[in-house]
Amino acid sequence: MKFKIEKKLKNSLGRAGVLKTAHGDILTPAFVPVGTKATIKALTTEQVLDLGAQVILANTYHLYLQPGSKLIAQMGGLHKFMHWNGPIITDSGGFQVFSLGIAYGKDISKLTKITDPSFLIPERFDDTDAPRLAKIGQDGVSFKSHLDGSIHYITPEKSIQIQHDLGADIIFAFDECTSPSEDLKYQAEALERTHRWAERSLAEHQKLEGGKKQDLKGAQGLALRSPQALFGIVQGGREESLRKKSAKFIGSLNFDGFGIGGSFAKEDMSTAVRWVNEILPEAKPRHLLGIGEPEDLFMGIENGVDLFDCVAPTRQARNGTLYTGKGKINILNKEYRNNFLPIEKNCECYTCKNYSRAYLSHLFHGKEMLAGMLASIHNLYFIVNLVKKIRQSILDENFFEFKEKFLREYLSSYPIDTLE
Repeated sequence: MKFKIEKKLKNSLGRAGVLKTAHGDILTPAFVPVGTKATIKALTTEQVLDLGAQVILANTYHLYLQPGSKLIAQMGGLHKFMHWNGPIITDSGGFQVFSLGIAYGKDISKLTKITDPSFLIPERFDDTDAPRLAKIGQDGVSFKSHLDGSIHYITPEKSIQIQHDLGADIIFAFDECTSPSEDLKYQAEALERTHRWAERSLAEHQKLEGGKKQDLKGAQGLALRSPQALFGIVQGGREESLRKKSAKFIGSLNFDGFGIGGSFAKEDMSTAVRWVNEILPEAKPRHLLGIGEPEDLFMGIENGVDLFDCVAPTRQARNGTLYTGKGKINILNKEYRNNFLPIEKNCECYTCKNYSRAYLSHLFHGKEMLAGMLASIHNLYFIVNLVKKIRQSILDENFFEFKEKFLREYLSSYPIDTLE
């Protein structure tokens, strides 16, 4: 993997670049659609490619449980298994430490409002808490499968082994994601654990990559695979001292790039991202994990982020929430039943060129499978191509003008017409 910065944004950390992988180049900044189970829900890989996506992300935890990483390895890796010839990224399973652990059964996600009392975490070690599917130890995490209740133990080494089986171009070190509502003591404890796991992930990755080089002829599956790049993950919650400490430590290790992880408080996410990217090595790519709303994309890019992934565009699409240049609309609303315009005027996506709001409204009210497909095509096209336009604005040296114009129109009616 190689990364080249083509243009820097004046008076900020933003940049446009090219990330070269064994399965093609990624023009950055770029949005990465999430195919959790080796599929972008409701879409074929050809449709994802046609709407402009350059790279996709799959989920290590879910693929490990079903169909199993060894089966995918036998099939020649994720690229062949899911018929995607471009770059693929896999996460480490670290976010499931959070979502299946302390956040299990609670309405806590990648973005929270820190002032909302519903996000306060109860005593962590109170056994009377709601049942959890993940428990953290010093060496790894024990998971109870959400599919069949079977117990699995994932260590940093195990996570890297699974990701090598999957064969993605970019993989991530195993980490512990924490809630922004956690107290400072636990955030510091979790950070030290993440740093130890980062070193162990890197050591295992280097061992496995070395094995590939030693068996270049081989008829053994993994030896024939392309080299993989490993990204380390910066954690530290909303605490400036911890974020900077993590950026310095992870940035000092021989990772190929970096992820910025954690569950963020919406109010201070931009500050946390800037703290980190002011410290991380400039010459290596940075990925903001699990973030993808339009306003957050501008924020991240301005503060030096190169890659984003998020389930929001497709998840919201399946619920009838659609992006437009003037904010989101809920296609289930009564006003769209007789509206014969496309979702977005002048949008070049397949859905807008061929179907009306009235037709989408009909599909959703009739609970037709096609509804999710057409809505997902539009939302992904909107986000993927928004980031491409942002990239071009950096190259054209008019980023701030583009940002101001887009957000003025996009946020003018937001959050009117949304599901919230």
